[in-house]
Order: sequence, then structure tokens, then C-alpha cells
Amino acid sequence: MQFDPFFWTYWAYNLPNYVLSLLIYTLIGRALLSAFIRPGDPNYIWRFFCRITDPVLRLTAPLTPRFVLPGLRPLVAAGYLWILRIIFWLVMYNLGLAPRLNASA
Repeated sequence: MQFDPFFWTYWAYNLPNYVLSLLIYTLIGRALLSAFIRPGDPNYIWRFFCRITDPVLRLTAPLTPRFVLPGLRPLVAAGYLWILRIIFWLVMYNLGLAPRLNASA
């Protein structure tokens, strides 16, 4: 089994980028599920989404305005993480640690 050298060449960019994107999509999934499932439901899928996203929601709670409905807070947190992901890309790109498009491609 061979590993893709592209991934390992830019591992310092790829790993955090994948983690941030995973959290963003999980927060969006939680927001969609909250339309169908009650907050205290014992469903194992709902508990998984809550277990993964609750730390992110706690971290973004001071930034989130109080008038945002509880069901929409995961979307606001996903927006904050999306902004963080763009800032992360800009920093890594300027440091030369993110992949660049080839001019000849």
C-alpha cells in the first residue's frame, strides 16, 4: 500500500483543515437533525452529534449573540469555524505550508 506523497508533504495544513471541515459539516448536520429530534432524545446518532459538537458550541457561545435561537446556534458556530478555516488557509499559504496551484497546470 502506497501513501499519497501530496498529503504528507502538506500534512501540517491538511490535518487541521480536515478536522475543521469535519466539525463544520457535523455542526450543519446537528442543525438539520435538531429540526426533527428533541434536545434530550436518547437516539445514539443524536448523542454522537451532540458529543462532537458541544465543545465547539461552548467555545463559540461568547461570540454568538443571545438573540440567536438554540436550533440555529450550530449554524452560527459552523460559520465561525468556516471563517477560521479561511484564516488558517491564508496563514499557511503565506508561510508556504499550503499547496499551491501549478502555473503550468
